[in-house]
Amino acid sequence: MNILLITLDQFRGDCLSAAGHPIVKTPHLDRLAGEGVRFARHYSQCSPCAPGRASLYTGLYQMNHRVVANGTPLDRRFDNIALAARRAGYVPTLFGYTDQSLDPRDADGPDDPRLSNYEGILPGFAVGVDLSAPKAGVWIEWLRGHGHEVPDSYEQALRGEPERPAEHSASAFLVGELTQWTARQERPWFAHLSQLRPHPPYGAAGEFGAMYDPDDMPPPLAPAAERHPMHDRMLGVRGMAAPSTPERMARVKAQYYGMVSEADHQFGRLREALEASGQWADTFVIVTADHGEQMGDHGLIQKLGYFEESYHIPAIVRDPREPGGRVVEAFTENVDVFPTLCEAMGVEVPAQCDGAPLTPFLRGETPPGWRDAAHWEFDWRSMLIPTAGDVPPWDRTLEAMSLATIRTATTGYVQFADGAALCFDLAADPTWRTRQTDPAAILAMAQAMLAWRAQHADRTMSGMLLQDGGVGRWPPMPEGWDVRPG
Repeated sequence: MNILLITLDQFRGDCLSAAGHPIVKTPHLDRLAGEGVRFARHYSQCSPCAPGRASLYTGLYQMNHRVVANGTPLDRRFDNIALAARRAGYVPTLFGYTDQSLDPRDADGPDDPRLSNYEGILPGFAVGVDLSAPKAGVWIEWLRGHGHEVPDSYEQALRGEPERPAEHSASAFLVGELTQWTARQERPWFAHLSQLRPHPPYGAAGEFGAMYDPDDMPPPLAPAAERHPMHDRMLGVRGMAAPSTPERMARVKAQYYGMVSEADHQFGRLREALEASGQWADTFVIVTADHGEQMGDHGLIQKLGYFEESYHIPAIVRDPREPGGRVVEAFTENVDVFPTLCEAMGVEVPAQCDGAPLTPFLRGETPPGWRDAAHWEFDWRSMLIPTAGDVPPWDRTLEAMSLATIRTATTGYVQFADGAALCFDLAADPTWRTRQTDPAAILAMAQAMLAWRAQHADRTMSGMLLQDGGVGRWPPMPEGWDVRPG
């Protein structure tokens, strides 16, 4: 069976027409959802890109993988999706980027250029096309071969997409390269298509830039009157604060929706090619994102903070062996993707994983004891770093610039590492702007946060026992035992 993992960058979970969005058109992803399973309450575990992808690729919460910024090295001791695919007999091949920084212990000396670039390749992947910024010249040269005058800068090339036809976009280029690659494969394959869009710059390619009228854009959520100091500070940072006028924000939103529809269109092209080659019928597909996008809500753009818009993302899984057409309302997370792919490939789920396989949901079953909340973390030391100079290891100033969030069906709780906390009554107001005032409800969420962290502490060695002449796992719990509360 072929394996196709597609990640879209900065894709909000409510930006699918299958999810009821009143404006955005995503017919190809809607069709996939109709054939597979759409996870309506699916969440990324952290942002920005490198931390979010570290959780996706390793199945670990940020408190365990500790990739806290674009540029934090990914510890080489962790297993990942690509290494598991190799154990299953695949040659996992990347089309796009993974944004995973090199573990410095594996560098070829202090002058290794990989130490100066966070856009590295996840260990285990073969490279079909590397479209990280340092390697984007392959797309730029392709554009020049099609008669376009393009600067050497990847970002400037992206900014020119609205002036070029959509068939020459970065997304179209990657799909074309992947399609040619799949046509050459003579054995089951594993491909990771990692598309940049709908990530900024906010300009949709070709005709998709004119697909949505700014006058039709719904206004964003205003910031709450009472805010945490982190929120106030981000409202004053260029690149985090939303455009200053409603008209400018509406134009940004229209372009974002256009990028969403172009991403959908390019997926449709890939599907059509796989159907034509006869490979679609035997291809396991996961489509998700590394994180979401504020899109003006709470006065912010990009991905940051504790806000749901930055972490609620789409997830569609299509297993060709199972009937589809279901929508799952249980809370699912990107840490579940790695275990799900392991089961699809027939290899053991690593003990390190904080997530669990989504496989039972694909069969129409709900696993017993499934989580009743979603969790995410955010570390902003790289965005709002203090100006006091070097911080010695025993000073926890940087560690205090982080938060963890737990979100149930009715309540959102945010624990800041400096000891502050916020609690929101989502049953009364789903916009995360109304504080929960019931002390018992707040205490229950704080306890749930503590339990979550305790149950997901690093288990590298904790699951093993050295006794009776061998190395093994802890024995199963005695029948009838249940450590879950209640």
